Amino acid sequence: MPTVSSNRRPLKTRHAAWAQGLARWLAGQGMAPNHISLLSLVFAAMGAVAMLTAPLASPAARAALFVAAATCIQLRLLCNLLDGMVAVEGGLGSRSGEVYNDLPDRIADPLLIVPAGYASGLALGPELAWTLGLLALFTAYLRMLGGACGLPQGFQGPMAKPQRMAAMTLGLIIAALATPLALEGPVLGLTLVLILLGTLVTAVRRTRAILQGLEAR
Repeated sequence: MPTVSSNRRPLKTRHAAWAQGLARWLAGQGMAPNHISLLSLVFAAMGAVAMLTAPLASPAARAALFVAAATCIQLRLLCNLLDGMVAVEGGLGSRSGEVYNDLPDRIADPLLIVPAGYASGLALGPELAWTLGLLALFTAYLRMLGGACGLPQGFQGPMAKPQRMAAMTLGLIIAALATPLALEGPVLGLTLVLILLGTLVTAVRRTRAILQGLEAR
């Protein structure tokens, strides 16, 4: 992250005492924000591996892998929160920070979405997940496109990155609970469908906001 950014995602957790305390501690340890950004990619890869190996595991182990994947999603989001806080509030930003902040996110999103389609075991699960993964990238592109057009970057939902990841986390936890009933596949499939529909609405809203912003100039 750069030292100053006018396009930071509005997050209430950024003002939480625990987050500010952890960011101060990391800054005091000299932890580079760019390294925190890269660590988010490591957690995303771990979550992907957990989901991809779940179909090969026993039911008990499968449920544990789903919980592990959900945990990795939250750890990824924690890194996304802290890299900016350490960079901006901690004054440790670098000139290349924007690349480290954004590029790992573009890789992490499909890493944490696409494997869920394979883990579901459904006939069209992989195709559904790939479609959602591409659509997630498209919504990020629209956000950056607005900025490139000279507008404030739009973080409209209802399925911006934090909401997508929250829904994925919840879906994985419910899938873990549903594993003894052999219902984890339908749960993951329904999760992907709901996120896909919300992400489509998000893409439409962001596109409309860009067009309205440009026409209003």
